[in-house]
Amino acid sequence: MLKSTLLAAIAFTSPSAQETPRVTSLTGLIRSHPGFHSNVLNNDRNLTVYLPPRYAEEPRRRYPVLYMHDGQNVFNGMTSFIPNAEWRADEAAQALIEAGLIEPIIIVGIDNAGAARADEYLPTRARNMGGKAGDYAKMVLDEIKPMIDRTYRTKTDAQNTGLCGSSFGGIITMTMGLRHPDKFGKLAVVSPSVWWDNKVILKMVDELPRKSKQRIWVDIGTDEGPGAEAATVELKDRLVRKGWRAGQDLALYIDRGAKHNEPAWAGRMDAILMYLFPARR
Repeated sequence: MLKSTLLAAIAFTSPSAQETPRVTSLTGLIRSHPGFHSNVLNNDRNLTVYLPPRYAEEPRRRYPVLYMHDGQNVFNGMTSFIPNAEWRADEAAQALIEAGLIEPIIIVGIDNAGAARADEYLPTRARNMGGKAGDYAKMVLDEIKPMIDRTYRTKTDAQNTGLCGSSFGGIITMTMGLRHPDKFGKLAVVSPSVWWDNKVILKMVDELPRKSKQRIWVDIGTDEGPGAEAATVELKDRLVRKGWRAGQDLALYIDRGAKHNEPAWAGRMDAILMYLFPARR
């Protein structure tokens, strides 16, 4: 099970065997920051920013921000790992904002570092990968977030700042959230690789000194491999033991028949956004 799941997670960084024609699929007002350099990690990556409808027409309004890992896969089939298989986060946000179902938000897609993806997303070193999650978090907190806050009209406090990621991206979301609850108040932990390093993420939850005020979404598909669903339920149970309340500040969503891929995560994007950023009444 671990071998097959590991191969699926590493596949984010491997060349696609058969390329199909790619189609641009951006929706709404999109801004690009190519070649963003990190002094912390000494590498470059692209950042892509979705701005909500009427952003330009309301110059005094400020907005919550959702930071999403694996930014290549978040908005555009032209850049997604699997051609045209992306999260459709821009389409989901645009439709939900215009329908009044979520508050207007900014979404920042942070590209992964290719072959260094696993190193940056995993908190511990095992299987010759991982261990740089702290540096990745420092890059987001000390380099990316300050630039976003300077450039766009953001709400900068923790309760208006979220993280979202899948697979190893779910682990870095959980890791950063647990370590920096004063910075990230909303977490979307999507199809997390709980199995990593003997389920070290569960130990990290157990070692929390106290429950934070964070709002947490956790999900998994039932067709993501042996043990994946049970491990994710166990993560939810550990959070409940720490004081999170299912149905209030903690949601566990089991996606029946869903696999470990972008189409499955795109299918849950509406629910994720509505849970983390419900419209203010």
